[in-house]
Amino acid sequence: MDDEKPITEQVMETMTTAVEATKDAAVTAVKKVKKAAKKVAKKVAPKKASKKKAAKKSSKKAAKKSSKKAAKKSAKKAVKTSAKKAAKKKKKAKKSKR
Repeated sequence: MDDEKPITEQVMETMTTAVEATKDAAVTAVKKVKKAAKKVAKKVAPKKASKKKAAKKSSKKAAKKSSKKAAKKSAKKAVKTSAKKAAKKKKKAKKSKR
């Protein structure tokens, strides 16, 4: 510090230089953050698309599973109903023979 300049003037100079330095640092920090955000956005964008594909695949798998289950249930029901119908026919045949 200069002994020739008054203290208030010296304080003002140091404050202005500090403000300018922090301003410059803030500007560079913002630029770096924007750059990093762009990089992240580029990396994330394709992943989102692949997630959509994965969601489609999982929905297809779920549809296949549900259709298989429905087919099994309907097959079981068909077997049961046909067995019941056959039993009824046998009873009717026995009654008609009497």
